[in-house]
Amino acid sequence: MIQELEQDNLGDIISSNNTVVVQYSATWCGNCRIMKPKFKKLASENESILFVIADAEKFPESRKLATVDNLPTFATFKNGTFVNQVQTNKFEILKELVNEVTSN
Repeated sequence: MIQELEQDNLGDIISSNNTVVVQYSATWCGNCRIMKPKFKKLASENESILFVIADAEKFPESRKLATVDNLPTFATFKNGTFVNQVQTNKFEILKELVNEVTSN
């Protein structure tokens, strides 16, 4: 399942879902636009995980849940707790991050 964040409530979403993968992005970010369809593809292949797209500029409280100092940043959360993150524009690295959170 995939969801685009519409308000600064990522913390609530993370605490109410078992496994969450977040793409932090921004409208001006070219690599974010390139990764978005790949992120959606992973979401369609992992239906037990909630995939969330969060605008890192619009939602500062949500941004604080990971170390977002470059875009796109992908972060994983399990049982309400931060697990890991990567800053990448490579699909293989994103897929490894998702596989890591699903195998634990």
